[in-house]
Amino acid sequence: MKKYLCGFLFISLSRLSYTMDFMKIIIRLIFVFLILEIGSAAYVKGVEPISVSSDVEKRLKERAVEAKVYCEEKGFDINYCFLVDFSIHSGKYRFFIWDFKGDSVKCASLCAHGYGMKSTVDKPVYSNVEGSHCSSLGKYKVGVRSYSKWGINVHYKLHGLEKTNSNAFKRYVVLHSYTPVPAEEVYPSYLALGISEGCPVICDCVMKEVDKLLKVAKKPLLLWIFE
Repeated sequence: MKKYLCGFLFISLSRLSYTMDFMKIIIRLIFVFLILEIGSAAYVKGVEPISVSSDVEKRLKERAVEAKVYCEEKGFDINYCFLVDFSIHSGKYRFFIWDFKGDSVKCASLCAHGYGMKSTVDKPVYSNVEGSHCSSLGKYKVGVRSYSKWGINVHYKLHGLEKTNSNAFKRYVVLHSYTPVPAEEVYPSYLALGISEGCPVICDCVMKEVDKLLKVAKKPLLLWIFE
């Protein structure tokens, strides 16, 4: 009888231990899920929100409406996107992290355009041709994270989604930073030509925020270059 009771007690304790271990695993998984969920939708910290002119804000909001519809249709992230307005003077902010839920700019950076095919500091020439060293207009899917020898040593692959930028991946057009790009606007001066061979190149501090955001995103983000 004692042997039976001891055996029963041992089995019961073993089952209890197994159940507790299982519950610990479940709790940890839930905790990790919540952290990722919060991180994906959280406010991009580390860079103060900026104010933009009413004209720029109006253009961005118009593009953002279209961008959100596109993201919903294509299964992209609907928390944030990246908007690049090359109609803006290169000495001013023209790369924007757009918050769909807040319907506003969360942070912004100067952004270099390509120097190829007689592009100037105030007028980029656009091309989708390999070896052109030009920027390309259009929507991009932000791809995988990789090492960069520039800036914060991180870049993200870009996949062109339109006829105007379909060769982006083959052209090694990526999103990256470059340390000499100022964190503040330099207008009326222009951003120097020659920084970019077609890549959207931004300042280090905003690239860090981009990197934080992309590392927790569950779906691909949209980057849209327009003018």
